[in-house]
Amino acid sequence: MGAGVDEGVALVFALHTTVGLAIIENEPGLLDDFREAWRRIAPREMQYRHNRFDDNGHSHVRASMLGPSLAVPVSEGRLLLGTWQHIVLLEFDTRPRTRQVVLQVVGG
Repeated sequence: MGAGVDEGVALVFALHTTVGLAIIENEPGLLDDFREAWRRIAPREMQYRHNRFDDNGHSHVRASMLGPSLAVPVSEGRLLLGTWQHIVLLEFDTRPRTRQVVLQVVGG
């Protein structure tokens, strides 16, 4: 992993309120299903009070439901992810933005 940690935990944290982090299978059909599920959970067309200030109320709702962080075990210097597991950042906002993700690894 390059962090000098053989055993421990990696914290992945997005510094934004309209993105979320998840561990899912990177398969096109599942990615489409995931997008559709979010459309149903917090539709863009709903009336959000936040939209009085910006057009992304649904983005904040979706991101807050998913969360900005993940903790992943580290063993033998590698992230312990299953064969099909991938860490993904889900962009819920209405326009392109620059994003930052922090990776902090602790252990020995």
